[in-house]
Amino acid sequence: MSKHFTGLMAAGITPMRPDGSLNLGKVGPMVDFLERQGVRGLYVCGSTGEGPLLTSDERRATAEAFVEAAKGRMPVFVHVGHSSPADARILAAHAQKIGADAVAAVAPWYFKPGSVDVLLSSLAEVAGGAPDLPFYFSHIPALTGVAHDMLEFLRRGPQRIPTLRGLKYTAPTVDEFQALVAFEEGRFDVLYGRDEMLLCGLAAGAAGAVGSTYNFAAPIYCRLIEAFQRNDIPTARQWQARSVAMIQVVLKSQSLSVCKLLMKLLGHDCGPVRLPLVTIDRQEEARVEKELRTIGFFDWIGA
Repeated sequence: MSKHFTGLMAAGITPMRPDGSLNLGKVGPMVDFLERQGVRGLYVCGSTGEGPLLTSDERRATAEAFVEAAKGRMPVFVHVGHSSPADARILAAHAQKIGADAVAAVAPWYFKPGSVDVLLSSLAEVAGGAPDLPFYFSHIPALTGVAHDMLEFLRRGPQRIPTLRGLKYTAPTVDEFQALVAFEEGRFDVLYGRDEMLLCGLAAGAAGAVGSTYNFAAPIYCRLIEAFQRNDIPTARQWQARSVAMIQVVLKSQSLSVCKLLMKLLGHDCGPVRLPLVTIDRQEEARVEKELRTIGFFDWIGA
């Protein structure tokens, strides 16, 4: 894998059977679909993949399924974040063993690291499980409650984590994101993680992005990126506005359940979500589909 990932990386959805057990036979066809839609990488067992709700054995099995399905066609980042750094280290070692391209981890989220120094100590333990793989910190303070200075993290990080390659940055603070991209002349790979603000990320210097909606709406973002690259900003804004309209519909319900519904509508039934998430009922599914058809979503993605 080159130093900086470019393009769209889908935050992989974990397919499940109606009883909530893993249904990993669905992974291969789903990865083929994502590649056809313009996705260029996979980020698995993260929030979108319900990673924190899977057992460690299930996380290993899911990672193996995605690595096997990708078959070297696109990089696979395995998220190993855990409330226990020791368990995360074991997951990282497994990711290296199965041939993943990188590992990523959020901050421990129950007992939270109270400083950049403690955060680095926690992540150094995790990254040490995969000494041959690039390591990415997944900065998502809305879910972890950990919101330390990321510039300070990058300044001090390489001394504590020799494999530190960059960040997955999921926060609306574009000013900090821009500073991270520019830090030490672009030394680190900083992936943008807010789908509804991708145009802002591109303007701030993003080369790659990780997102949930890239699973089912990649054509919207591919057209946005293409317009931005040819300096057609009005068209790029139009596609971003469509993304925002779609996401507003998604957020009216349990968002991960809606993501799975959209995959089902596109031919890839990924089943229910796990508790404490709630799977929407058929009435709500019908409402979501109707609203998306009304705004033109299925026309936008060519479905």
